[in-house]
Amino acid sequence: MSGTPAPLPIDTALPALLQALTKRPCAVLAAPPGAGKTTRVPPAVAAAPWTTGRRILMLEPRRVAARAAAERIAAETGEPVGKSVGYRIRGDTRIGPATRIEVVTEGILTRMLQTDPALEGVACVIFDEVHERSIHADLGMALTLEVQSALRDDLRIIAMSATLDTARFARLMNDAPVIESAGRLHPVETRWLDRPLLPPPGRGRPPRFEDRVAEEVAALMTDGAVTQETEQGDALVFLPGAGEIRRVASALAPRLPEVAIVPLHGQLPFAEQRRALMRDGDGCRRVVLSTAIAETSLTVEGVRIVVDAGRARRAEVNPATGLPRLVTRPVSRAEADQRRGRAGRLGPGQCLRLWTTGEQGALPAASPPEILTADLAALALELAAWGADDPGALPFLDPPPAPALNEARALLARLGALDRAGGATAHGRAVALFPAHPRLAHMVLSAAEAGRGRLAARLAALVEARAPLPGGADIEPSLRALENPTGAAREALLRIAAEAERLERAVGATAKAKTAPCPVGEAGDWLSLAFPDRIARRRPGPVPASGARYLLANGRGAALAPDDALAAQDMILALDVDDRGADARIRRAAALDQNALENRHGPRIVTEQTASWSRRHRRVEAETRRRLDALILDANQWRGAPPDVLGRALCEGLADLGGQASAALLAWPKGAVALRQRVGWLVRVGAAAGRQSDLPDLTDDALAMTAEAWLLPFLDRETTLEAIAPATLSLALETYLGHMRLAEIDRAAPAHIITPLGEKAAIDYSREEPTLPIRVQALFGETRHPTIGAPPRPLVLELLSPAGRPVQTTRDLPGFWARSYADVRKDMRARYPRHPWPENPAEATPTRRAKPRAP
Repeated sequence: MSGTPAPLPIDTALPALLQALTKRPCAVLAAPPGAGKTTRVPPAVAAAPWTTGRRILMLEPRRVAARAAAERIAAETGEPVGKSVGYRIRGDTRIGPATRIEVVTEGILTRMLQTDPALEGVACVIFDEVHERSIHADLGMALTLEVQSALRDDLRIIAMSATLDTARFARLMNDAPVIESAGRLHPVETRWLDRPLLPPPGRGRPPRFEDRVAEEVAALMTDGAVTQETEQGDALVFLPGAGEIRRVASALAPRLPEVAIVPLHGQLPFAEQRRALMRDGDGCRRVVLSTAIAETSLTVEGVRIVVDAGRARRAEVNPATGLPRLVTRPVSRAEADQRRGRAGRLGPGQCLRLWTTGEQGALPAASPPEILTADLAALALELAAWGADDPGALPFLDPPPAPALNEARALLARLGALDRAGGATAHGRAVALFPAHPRLAHMVLSAAEAGRGRLAARLAALVEARAPLPGGADIEPSLRALENPTGAAREALLRIAAEAERLERAVGATAKAKTAPCPVGEAGDWLSLAFPDRIARRRPGPVPASGARYLLANGRGAALAPDDALAAQDMILALDVDDRGADARIRRAAALDQNALENRHGPRIVTEQTASWSRRHRRVEAETRRRLDALILDANQWRGAPPDVLGRALCEGLADLGGQASAALLAWPKGAVALRQRVGWLVRVGAAAGRQSDLPDLTDDALAMTAEAWLLPFLDRETTLEAIAPATLSLALETYLGHMRLAEIDRAAPAHIITPLGEKAAIDYSREEPTLPIRVQALFGETRHPTIGAPPRPLVLELLSPAGRPVQTTRDLPGFWARSYADVRKDMRARYPRHPWPENPAEATPTRRAKPRAP
């Protein structure tokens, strides 16, 4: 031992925690920041008599936190890490035969459970910072609770956090007792901005977010501190990602020349992360620019000032496409409180929030659990390997959403990791054990079998890392640079190479395949195994200013910058896609050869004969084509397509165009137009009288939507609407109505009447009421007004001059003869003197002729 550790607030809560665990298998510990729970709980539990000879596992959500926690606990025991206290994280393990306390990341616990479901030799599992709600933490908790229930009633489980929803976790853990600890949080003065950090859009060019953050931090560090302690303290600035950290650091350097600007994020080597946590001995003030990695667990020495930029970056999956996207969101109030607490861990502090008090009220109470928004492929595979057909049967705090889980299972089935029943295949179990995302694990394991393990391992390491080289989307330059890391990107390339070597060792142990040199040109080929849904083909046509447009195999559109070297490629593998906007943005990709694609994905390529409506060309296009999901690899004209297949596609075209557009292309004959108008009038009359007609809707829109019912049987290989003969349309319409209906239509709404001259006169049903346009002389001698239907309805007579121009309309012909005809006769005799205009038209002989000319 290196001396008695300084007392911490959590020490007073430890007896109650240990007492609870002697009576119950689960406990919930709520302790505010700085209480010391991460450092003191594992040793206290390890000293309990019921743990003798067995290990304690403590889960930390991040690798840097796991290492730091193990080092602090080991330091208090006076031993180096790896003896009684050790850690296991991805790519690094420090444990030995005497290790009693193991600090592990959440994925490591899942691996341990899958290989040893009973957790033999483990007395207690501690879930630290459970409020962060990562997928692996939720899964680890669910599996551990099930193990405790089914196999290990002696296994203890502790959930602890500074901002814990104690009631929910207590219920999940079988009504576990809740122990609360006082904290050692010093007073923190909180300040907000007077106005928003960035002006609202539309007021000129706004300043960069990073420049405004740097401006506020510099002002606070030079003259904004409010106490003597904070005047000499370091500042911890929370930013959403590594990119913002680099840009703020560049903007701060000239403003604070005597202050050390220190980055802290997960992409840094652990040595640099450790340096960011420790204060230098020279006393130089620091500004630590950190992602959310410093929100919990970690203590950054010397910090008395927190500047919260108010943003957090989260990985989400677009539910419409299944594609991932990184989104920057406002922090939740819970996250903001965690960040604020960092200023009071070592003494009085201050926190500047870069938003207004008005904006504070709009913040969400808490960020959504990762299980509700993120990619569930790894979770779905773990559940299948565990044998959990129904995730609802496991004790999840929030069960995984069914739609996202189904999408994940569909992907795993495509990767060969799940069988038809949804169980894990032998390949799936190997994928689950491999230390990478299931997509990448499938690629590396498959490539290793073909002697390309080294290439696939490097590709997987590159995919998981931020692009090390600036420039275009092509991954191949980065792959080549791994052979000889030099230049400004050397450190990043070395980290990626080290990760690739770790994966190589894993694949050697898993598949026992020999590695081989890296043929860079095969990158797209092997990556297509990991991302079969992101195989992309360029859309035809010139490259627009917005970028080369591609169609992904999953049906999503995507775009590549027009000046990118890959923009000329017909086929690419879009491995990194930002799924926002009309077309997703392709950020990283690899060239893809169609011949290699067909060799790799041949079983998924479907040859099909199809006839479909082309909206662009307004015709049916019949093709024999080969298709990979949504991608058409090649197509040729389908000669001899059956008439019914062409007809259905043409009917789909009618529905696609809609009534107005299709009516303009169909050559309806006058008789068919009139028949439709007659039916329409009958339907309107019935509706006005409160009767429901059994006549079909023959409007343009209705006929367009029901074309298969009335038109399809009469089509004969037509591929355009203009090609349908007028006679075909008439026959189709009459057949659709049927003989009985046509007879009823003729009785109720006849197409014409017989005039006194014995001629047929067509009735116009296109108007509001049926109208008979007829010359006045043709009705001479008619003493009754013409009617139609039963009960009889008077026609509207549109009386015409000898020149066919309307003279008058009437619904009472006898009344017209008696009252209005005399005035009409006077006018007509003057205009048409050669035509007969008798004084008594009711007794005159109808005629269509004029008087003979005088000799």
